[in-house]
Amino acid sequence: MSGESATRTVPRSGGAGKGPVGSRTGQRLSGLAVALGLLLFLGGFGWGALVYRPYTVPTGSMTPTIGVGNRVLAERIDSDEVRRGDVVVFQDTEWANAPVVKRVVAVGGDTVACCTDGKLTVNGKQIDEPYLAPGSPAEEKKIPTVEVPKGRLFLLGDERHSSLDSSAHLTDAASGTVAVKAVRARVDAVVWPMNGMLKRPTGFEALGAISSPGPLGTIGLMIVAGAVLVLGGGAYGPIAKRLGGGRGGTRTEPAGVR
Repeated sequence: MSGESATRTVPRSGGAGKGPVGSRTGQRLSGLAVALGLLLFLGGFGWGALVYRPYTVPTGSMTPTIGVGNRVLAERIDSDEVRRGDVVVFQDTEWANAPVVKRVVAVGGDTVACCTDGKLTVNGKQIDEPYLAPGSPAEEKKIPTVEVPKGRLFLLGDERHSSLDSSAHLTDAASGTVAVKAVRARVDAVVWPMNGMLKRPTGFEALGAISSPGPLGTIGLMIVAGAVLVLGGGAYGPIAKRLGGGRGGTRTEPAGVR
């Protein structure tokens, strides 16, 4: 018999078993990461849609806290959750036919006046208001002593000079106060431009508990973490294939002599 030589190819990896793209364990983990990521991502958006409502502030009555045309996210709350210092969205036909954004400075049972030593007073206590513009004294609003009826609120804009707030409605039957039931939501953050969460109004703490931030921070973390997991899990296959390509391929060797 005449001898002949031939060659055959064999995988460099030594045979099948791991599949074309990484190990089975890696593929399962990447699938789990994508599934968990989608759950967090969509769950965050769903939670946010249930809890928050977006509003555009059309005037400068809340500057510098909220500027003209700023987009805010306001947390839906019940009337019994309103606290002093909250920036709220409410609707009162005596004020306007559209939602209005102002800061609650006094609640039912409080006595409010302005000003003493250049500061707003509530129940005889002077209130520090760091959210006012630098050099903008509180006494730009002259407010006689007003006793806020139960179930009502006294509200002011952070831009005290020209804000059409409770001080502009003192001659109304309710002395400028608004029913607490008129409140639709509490502003939690300015999202356009991205100024972030509103600072807590600590000047009112001496009068009672102030509100806590809403779940917006947690919702944001869920959305970001979900996006990272989806992108990371989805990228596993291409990365594993790219890394495996350097070690894979075929080689030739003599088939032997027959």
